[in-house]
Amino acid sequence: MTIIRHERPADVDAREALLDQAFGETRARKASERLREGRLPAEGLAFIAADGKRVVGTARLWNIACESGEAALLLGPVAVAEDYRNRGIGGALVRRALREARRRAHGAVVLVGDAPYYSRFGFSAGKAGALSMPGPFERHRLLVRELKAGALDGARGLLRPMGQMTDSAESAIAA
Repeated sequence: MTIIRHERPADVDAREALLDQAFGETRARKASERLREGRLPAEGLAFIAADGKRVVGTARLWNIACESGEAALLLGPVAVAEDYRNRGIGGALVRRALREARRRAHGAVVLVGDAPYYSRFGFSAGKAGALSMPGPFERHRLLVRELKAGALDGARGLLRPMGQMTDSAESAIAA
């Protein structure tokens, strides 16, 4: 039986292997990775789908801000093990992430993804038109979902990483 739960430190290696399998070498080159690298996910907003002890899915949210100052979260990457796809696990991970983000009073979520898939969760390109990513990205894939009405009113400019840095990133900056 597959359950969705908060990620634990013991899940890290399995999560990374799952992401490597799902996205391959291109994962590290994506513009959204520029917003995640050297940072920890937003507190309490990293989720795992597990079947027994096996990690079969992952979704994480990251603190970001628009150049104009509005705070948001970045969703991703969302991945499900190949042999567990088409069972609703990815959708369950996204719904859990959004529900928990709303409960924690976050105002909006941004992602780079396929509109036909993410529109069912309320994502659209509507308020993303004046936003940009740190690096190449496909404009039509930049999607937003407000969790609080008006959270992204007037949002514009380059998205930038926020939130807690990992120990290794803090060490690199100090050097």
